[in-house]
Amino acid sequence: MACGDVREEPVRIRSVTVGTNLGYPVDPAHFCTLEAFQQDARLRFENAGFEVQTVRLATQPFPLLLRDEGAAKAPRFARKPESLCQQHGLDYCSIGPVVATSSECDLAYIDVIPAVIEATDAVFASVLVASPQAGINLDAIDRCAQVISEIAGLTLDGFGNVRLAVLANCGPGSPFFPASYHQAPETGFSIATEAADLAVTALTGAPSLAEADRRLVGAIEREAETIERVCQSLEAEFGFVYGGIDFSLAPFPVAARSIGQAIEGLGIDRFGSSGTLFAVALIKRAIEKADFTSCGFCGVMLPVLEDLALAHRSTEDLFTIDSLLLYSSVCGTGLDTIPLPGDVEVEELAAILLDVATLSLVCDKPLTARLMPIPGKKAGEMTDFNFEYFVNAEIMAVRGRGTTRIFEENASAYPAVRA
Repeated sequence: MACGDVREEPVRIRSVTVGTNLGYPVDPAHFCTLEAFQQDARLRFENAGFEVQTVRLATQPFPLLLRDEGAAKAPRFARKPESLCQQHGLDYCSIGPVVATSSECDLAYIDVIPAVIEATDAVFASVLVASPQAGINLDAIDRCAQVISEIAGLTLDGFGNVRLAVLANCGPGSPFFPASYHQAPETGFSIATEAADLAVTALTGAPSLAEADRRLVGAIEREAETIERVCQSLEAEFGFVYGGIDFSLAPFPVAARSIGQAIEGLGIDRFGSSGTLFAVALIKRAIEKADFTSCGFCGVMLPVLEDLALAHRSTEDLFTIDSLLLYSSVCGTGLDTIPLPGDVEVEELAAILLDVATLSLVCDKPLTARLMPIPGKKAGEMTDFNFEYFVNAEIMAVRGRGTTRIFEENASAYPAVRA
């Protein structure tokens, strides 16, 4: 290895995510095989030197399971896989999206999501509001905005919105929650990494941009090679289809595992200042150049409440929601854990979601939005979460009521947005 290539420890596995089809009613026997898999996966990765933080379950979109039962059954249904996951060693469960890009979709399944979140502790859900084929479903976006506002009022500090994502142009097979869902006949699995520290190590103090790029590509490939050997052994043992690694450089709220820290280590004065877009694009390009079986986003994650440097820079007014959307145009993940004023209007939430959906189609990138209005808080105040994966940040400002007339006059339209 050349100087600068040595690392003290391997990346962490944020999630081994198993995708499978459930039946209705849910068959408890199906979870016995899943328990054996999660136990073996944890052991094999541990023996290979990796820390597995969670093993998760992603199912097919829950409206498909409940099409003969109706949306009202969703909260009761969601409690069953949650209970079985807890019994069999699976940490979280995603019941998939309401696929609002289908003309056959019943949007009442969006309206019931707050009840699902309130009735569970470890169940995630999502709504797919845009696709290249169908365009953007404005009615679905409007309903999502109302649901986000409702969840904020139902859960302590609005924390329930961490378990809801609005998706645009997102396919199945991503291991990162809440975007994860399954859409295949066979059970499969994929890997989500927590690898921001790779970028911190590779970029900080690199003598040139070319060397920073070489270091990061090499580090990703070395880690991926070991991860894939474990995945191939699991595939051979259980017959679950290996879907790949989402090597998005997800952060953890300490400096050594911060994408913002990595960007500043590259030579950008402060995250959010001019040049940040270039740095984000450089990191994204390194992920694309690395040779491994990829899935999901494989981008640069910039979750404000999960990244120490981003949270600190939020108090210096160095970036806005528009800035984060700009960075998403070259990195491909979206707006994640964005703290917003508790009194943000539904119309403003809808306008933000509309911009995310538009960008995803114009740039042909999968993007998500996880917006978190904080009850009782105003722009400029600090959040006060007590959660190991969060660092407190400044509540981000919004501009007003957004695009009210667009939604009022085109509620049922599917306007196609093309690049």
